[in-house]
Amino acid sequence: MKNKLFTLIFIIFSFHQLNAQSLDLKILEHINGSVNPGPDRFWNSVSDQSYKIDVAVPLSLFTVGLIKHDQSLKVKAFDTGVALIGAGGAAFILKKIVQRDRPATTYPGIIIPKVVETDYSFPSGHASFSFATATSLSLAFPKWYVIVPSFVYAGTVAYSRLYLGVHYPSDVIGGAVIGIASSYITFQAQRLLFARKQHREYLNE
Repeated sequence: MKNKLFTLIFIIFSFHQLNAQSLDLKILEHINGSVNPGPDRFWNSVSDQSYKIDVAVPLSLFTVGLIKHDQSLKVKAFDTGVALIGAGGAAFILKKIVQRDRPATTYPGIIIPKVVETDYSFPSGHASFSFATATSLSLAFPKWYVIVPSFVYAGTVAYSRLYLGVHYPSDVIGGAVIGIASSYITFQAQRLLFARKQHREYLNE
């Protein structure tokens, strides 16, 4: 699983390196557009609030679990928190390894940075977190009315990073892959641990 994840991330990054002025840049240039105070404030707010929402999700699940004495909710909160930590850690490490400059740094005058970002571009930390949140909620509550809004939220956050001119499309795709993979691995590990616990309890009966 890890090998497949790193292979996919490598392919995504290579896409930009091999064809930097083609689809990746053209999509970003189209979305980034020109300065427009109204939409700029809106998308900046979406971007700014996303981390708070991502952190609030596991905290809220855990709080409700405590109030209702619901152990399953507390486990889901823990899994979501671990997935977020994993996604954030992976994104941070990859930024240091890849060291890809922000679009406006590479293409001044073409890409308009509507917020100031000083770290590296690939992958998108915002996309990593928002897709980890969306995937965790979808795995914890596999109902369409949870899955659809969760991924609409994640997609909106990813779009905001393109609109603000701080990421290439491949950055947010890479972040999305990391977030989804982190959540999936975390929840699969939890299921495996639970199955082993049940097996031990069965043997001890």
